[in-house]
Amino acid sequence: MLHEPAQVSGKDPAAAFKTRLGVCMFFLYAVVYAGFVWINVATPKAMESIVFSGLNLAVVYGIGLIVYALLLALIYERLCSLHEQKLNKDNREGGN
Repeated sequence: MLHEPAQVSGKDPAAAFKTRLGVCMFFLYAVVYAGFVWINVATPKAMESIVFSGLNLAVVYGIGLIVYALLLALIYERLCSLHEQKLNKDNREGGN
């Protein structure tokens, strides 16, 4: 295997966009997760209720949180890629 030194990278022009988007998505997830915690604190018996195909609310909500996190990650990746492509296009057009 060929091991080369790490590439030197410069300042990321999309860093502010990525940070803002990441923080917004964190708060979206935190609200949904807070709902899960609130149900557990306020009415723990509700988590025992069967809601789908023999699965209780705790399991369905928990799996939903995992799927939601994955969807947010995919959306984050796509939006960041589109923003970086836009910045690269603008830099190429501006440099001519």
